[in-house]
Amino acid sequence: MPRSAHGEWQPAGDRADPIEILERQAETRVPELVPIRYGRMMVSPATFYRGAAAVMADDLAATPMTGLDTQLCGDAHMLNFGGFASPERILVFDLNDFDETLRGSWELDLKRLVASVEINARERGIEAPERRKMVRGAVREYRAAMRSFAKMGNLATWYSRVDEETILAALRAQQAHQQLRTVRKAGTRARRKDSTRAFEKLTQTTDGVPRIKSDPPLIVPVHELFPDAEADQFETLMRELLEQYTSSLEGDRRRLLERFSYADLARKVVGVGSVGTRCWILLLIGRDHGDPLFLQVKEAQPSVLSPISGESPFPNQGQRVVEGQRMMQASSDIFLGWIRTADTPDEVQRDFYLRQLWDWKVSIEPGEMEPEGMAIYARMCAWTLARAHARSGDAIAIAAYAGSGEQLDRAMAKFAAAYADQNEADHRELLKAVRKKRLKATKGV
Repeated sequence: MPRSAHGEWQPAGDRADPIEILERQAETRVPELVPIRYGRMMVSPATFYRGAAAVMADDLAATPMTGLDTQLCGDAHMLNFGGFASPERILVFDLNDFDETLRGSWELDLKRLVASVEINARERGIEAPERRKMVRGAVREYRAAMRSFAKMGNLATWYSRVDEETILAALRAQQAHQQLRTVRKAGTRARRKDSTRAFEKLTQTTDGVPRIKSDPPLIVPVHELFPDAEADQFETLMRELLEQYTSSLEGDRRRLLERFSYADLARKVVGVGSVGTRCWILLLIGRDHGDPLFLQVKEAQPSVLSPISGESPFPNQGQRVVEGQRMMQASSDIFLGWIRTADTPDEVQRDFYLRQLWDWKVSIEPGEMEPEGMAIYARMCAWTLARAHARSGDAIAIAAYAGSGEQLDRAMAKFAAAYADQNEADHRELLKAVRKKRLKATKGV
């Protein structure tokens, strides 16, 4: 397939209605939360894009593909990169959302990334020539990184990562003073986000017992969601599921988790695209109330890429997410694991994955960046994506296809601009669907 084919984007005459795709997704989600998702997607074309991974996957299914497979993020937009703590307590930069991860053709991720660069640059008011330069710079960074990984041994590639000091050193070398300040502030903010901080912010003590504070509809404790007897039964189930979850952890981490005991449980609304999936926060207590651990228990549904790339080889969708994350990230959460339950109140079998709720996790909103900073950030994301792909794909073959010239850069920039136009049109369709009461949206939540 010629590299220029990647620049081709024109909606097919039989293109699926994007609103129908969103409605089909809504059928598997918590009905009362779906309007919040639509409300968040209505804010701008950029927020619509964050929630429309399924729409883009359906579009990309009809486009040419190289067939050079690697582990994919499946939703590699700019806001799904960021900082978090490594097990060594170092702030690292990496992909941080793997709900859609699946093995597939590498360019699917790159197209998702470059379109997000174009869309967020438009949101920031950056002019077309500068946007095009920004996207081409990101693709060039991906190509250059993949050429480097193609020359490395497997272990060197596996151990490659970007941490806070690497970023700061690079920004100092470029004399990017504004970006230096932004990264330092983000690092300071990140280090305050851990289970202790979550305990301070999200809990209150009642009769000497810590409980998760109610903040409906975003945070609803289990005893407010269900009648007392049903809530007690659900909590008993969660304690049993913790036993199941530990079997998905490494032995040493299993021992560590066993030193914590169950304290409370609440449903929590998260993100944009994830709103409506079943997501819980689980409070565990260690030695005392000064030793908390917050885990997020998040539903895992089939990847939006499965119609393109096929079904996951893993029997549990939570395991799909965890295994994909471990494959793509240079450092992963020590508490990543998965469970399956059929004893939910609606008696439907569901898969979940677990991770720490807050572990220095931080991202930088594109709206906070100057154009130069956004261009640097886009290149960081592209390098990181190349490294993630090189861990499980054929870096030599991908690098050879991408080439050393600028043909792929130009093609991807053309695609990004065309798809951003399509995304704006789809965003208008969402606004119209809400206006005509086809969809119900709750704004400002």
